[in-house]
Amino acid sequence: MKAILYITTVSCLLFLGCGGMKQGSGKASEDKDWVALFNGKDLDDWFVKIHHHEVGENFGNTFRVVDGTVQIRYDQYGDFNDQFGHLYYKVPYSYYHLKFEYRFVGKLQKGAPSYTLLNSGVMFHSQDPRTMLKEQDWPISIEMQLLAGLGDGKPRPTGNMCSPGTNIVYQGKIAADHCINSTSKTYEGEQWVSGELIVLGDSVIKHIINGDTVLQYSKPQIGGGVANGYDPKYKQDGKLLSSGFIALQSEGQPVDFRNIRLKDLSRKK
Repeated sequence: MKAILYITTVSCLLFLGCGGMKQGSGKASEDKDWVALFNGKDLDDWFVKIHHHEVGENFGNTFRVVDGTVQIRYDQYGDFNDQFGHLYYKVPYSYYHLKFEYRFVGKLQKGAPSYTLLNSGVMFHSQDPRTMLKEQDWPISIEMQLLAGLGDGKPRPTGNMCSPGTNIVYQGKIAADHCINSTSKTYEGEQWVSGELIVLGDSVIKHIINGDTVLQYSKPQIGGGVANGYDPKYKQDGKLLSSGFIALQSEGQPVDFRNIRLKDLSRKK
């Protein structure tokens, strides 16, 4: 019902129907509903957790703001040393529509795993980073995985799902794989790509790339592997995830994010 209500609302706005809505009034209402999570100037509303470091330590100035974008860089690192990091927005959300743009730039940092080439992500329904131990590599969370083509002519979709310390229900059953590919196109080179997440608590989740819905699943929950070094009391397998923190991922590939906006859908429940 929640998903149907949201889809109906969006359809009304697109087609200027539903109860005699006046032309032009829909967009004005839509614009007021969106909140900028990133102000384009600083990271005051965000905080950092990087593997091998305490929460709040922005090692090597990994996350920085340049020209209105969040830049993730490694020029002060040396060897990458599995210093996987995440930049978290300050408060958790449950029912929402998130929009952002991203682009990959530069070269993979020395020592970063090969699978992280042109690879980043947006984590959501994440545990509070203040509950993460210094040597925890990944937050218990769901990831909207972002990839770019490798220039070899092979498909490499973006907007995929990965599940560090979690499980999801896909096509009627718990997904057996840690990552599930979306149906998106392959995007090569240093181009801006638009991503969206529609997250309805512990029910339906949709991934959208450049306006196309490319993946849908449900019932995010704690379980599975991949995340390591966590405090066991936060790994309550089988517990449905109805809310959590949103974070931008750092895993060795330079990447930029901008225009990070959110519409809170909790009032539509």
